[in-house]
Amino acid sequence: MCLGIPGEVVELVDPDRHLAKVDVAGVRRNINVSLVEEEGVAPGDWVLIHVGFALAKIDEAEAQRTLEDLRAMGEIYTDEVNAVTHSRIA
Repeated sequence: MCLGIPGEVVELVDPDRHLAKVDVAGVRRNINVSLVEEEGVAPGDWVLIHVGFALAKIDEAEAQRTLEDLRAMGEIYTDEVNAVTHSRIA
C-alpha cells in the first residue's frame, strides 16, 4: 500500500525543472513540486508526497498529525519512509 507522506521543503534545488529538496523523517530527497507551484513553494513549507511528487501543500500541524498517524500504523509508515529513502530524482 502506498500513502502520501509529509515532508518539509528545505531547498528549491532547480526551479526550472520544478525540483525541491524535502526532509522526510530525517531523510532528504529531491521531489517534483510542479503540482503545487501555483500555490507557491518555499523552504519551510510542508507538502504531502507520493512517488516523488508533492501532491498538496499542508500546514505543519496537519503534517505532524499525519506523521503521528503513520507512525501508529507501523509497517505502512516504515514502508513509505523506505520508499522515500530509496527514491532518486536528480
